[in-house]
Amino acid sequence: MAELVYDKTGRLLFTKEMKKEYTLLIPQMLPDHFAMLVSIFRSEGYQVEMLENTGRSVIDAGQKYVHNDACYPAILVIGQLINAVQSGKYDPHKVALVITQTGGGCRASNYIHLLRKALEKAGLSFVPVISVNLSGLESNPGFKLSLGLLRKAVFAIIYGDLILNVANQVRPYELTKGDTDAAVQHCMDFLLHDMDQGKGMTYKSMRGYFDRITSTFKAVPISGERKVRVGIVGEIYVKYAPLGNNNLADFLLAEGAEPVIPGLMDFIIFKVNNREVDVNIYGGKWIKERLCHWLQNYLMKYQHAMIDALKRSGFRAPGDFNDLHSYIKGYLGDGNKMGEGWLLTAEMLELIHTGVPNIVCTQPFGCLPNHIVGKGMIRKIKDDYPWSNVVAIDYDPGATKINQENRIKLMLANARALSKTQTEKEAAGNALPTS
Repeated sequence: MAELVYDKTGRLLFTKEMKKEYTLLIPQMLPDHFAMLVSIFRSEGYQVEMLENTGRSVIDAGQKYVHNDACYPAILVIGQLINAVQSGKYDPHKVALVITQTGGGCRASNYIHLLRKALEKAGLSFVPVISVNLSGLESNPGFKLSLGLLRKAVFAIIYGDLILNVANQVRPYELTKGDTDAAVQHCMDFLLHDMDQGKGMTYKSMRGYFDRITSTFKAVPISGERKVRVGIVGEIYVKYAPLGNNNLADFLLAEGAEPVIPGLMDFIIFKVNNREVDVNIYGGKWIKERLCHWLQNYLMKYQHAMIDALKRSGFRAPGDFNDLHSYIKGYLGDGNKMGEGWLLTAEMLELIHTGVPNIVCTQPFGCLPNHIVGKGMIRKIKDDYPWSNVVAIDYDPGATKINQENRIKLMLANARALSKTQTEKEAAGNALPTS
């Protein structure tokens, strides 16, 4: 067994010996994206597993070991990790827990400290916790975010975004239930297989894989009926994680709607852009500003390739990060960047401008930035776009699923009424004049 090693502050380190023996447990947020990220970590020599445990036991574990002032995503993420370690599925002395640490003003920067306190309270202080950060906040001898690994992660995110986009455009209209899921699995199979062999991770080959993915979904037989499209925005975890939003996308599908979910790459570019904004607003080293500007353009190059692939194949394509940024002029400044910052407001505005005025804004307990740039901006947006149909749904340990779903059903009823009125207006406008 690897020896436990601590740094000068008493923090338990993840050592090189642990890398050989330990399994890294990663909480789930985006199943397809994270499956590819897991594959990439494995190719770097780590033993990694993405957690699938869900249900009330996860929430109970979070509430038991995390202070009730913590935000709901912290309760869920830490609850999922603690519940997994206590499940009996793993040897507690052979696992390490992986969690992100942003270093910003969001409470997410403190998840790692809350997790360590939770482990101590649960009698599991011997379990090492690994910080995934780009700010040099913590480091471990046995875990390194190399440039090669980060570059591969960019491909995982962009492939995941494309699959998320096309699957949501096809699944509501599939003639045979399950065809879209089969297409997703087919794409994941060849992507994971080829990525394990180092394939599909150059710009040129990526474009070929984009076309292969879109053609796979184009081959799914669909109906021509038009369904109400509903955008999902909000705090990043509850926006994406089925555990966090009570399987919101599935519920919308069951109600006869088409979910529209913005991709993860915009959030990644937003975080890079924030560092550049810091220098421009508050001052700092010019080289940091130049490096962030270069990295933003690098990421947008891949984003543009994905957008082009969607357009070539006939799928609806989102705008790029610059398009999103343009929507907030007159609403929020660039300095409004805690949590999802101005990006959340921009996502709502983009959805409205691209024909998706029906929006669910997912609001987790304890997320102050999200309540300001999400719920706090809804009135201003409705004043400017009276036809917009935005509902803020609260997610917390005490919120009842039935109440959440009833409020969403009311929004859908309004959406269908608005859609019917619009259809009637279009029909009247196209009608031939009578004598």
